[in-house]
Amino acid sequence: MTEHEIVVLGADHMQAAAKIRREALWQRLPWLPDLHTPEEEEQYWRMHLLPNCTILGAAIGTRLVGVIAYGDDWIEQLYVLPDFQAMGIGSLLLGCAKEEMDEIRLWTFQRNIGARAFYERHGFAAEEETDGLDNEEKEPDVLYYWRRLPELTLNLQPSST
Repeated sequence: MTEHEIVVLGADHMQAAAKIRREALWQRLPWLPDLHTPEEEEQYWRMHLLPNCTILGAAIGTRLVGVIAYGDDWIEQLYVLPDFQAMGIGSLLLGCAKEEMDEIRLWTFQRNIGARAFYERHGFAAEEETDGLDNEEKEPDVLYYWRRLPELTLNLQPSST
């Protein structure tokens, strides 16, 4: 496997982050309506996500291949370019968020079977399904939830005989 590193993303990375989301989403979910221009999507990353979220990227060499935006117990975005999926990159990015939060919620589309399987493998459970009328794509979605389990500690004391 090619070596990848996790890097903190800043304003100069927002165009690349938005492009990863766009490419991953449209290759995997081609039926979704294309509601925003690439420039509008970049502005969303720059003006909404960057000030409010931790944004990390997975880089292979100088190429950004995956991105996650999270904060306040929510994952707002998690995308890996299709050619780099199933290499552990999404798991690594998700793991970074799980290290910093004790509980996490996120939305994904009901028809996004790959994402649903990914989150379920990582301990997320479906909490609510909607008809999609409240999201801009009007696509039925599902709310996933994860909570850190309390650390189990063994109380090892010598038995008194």
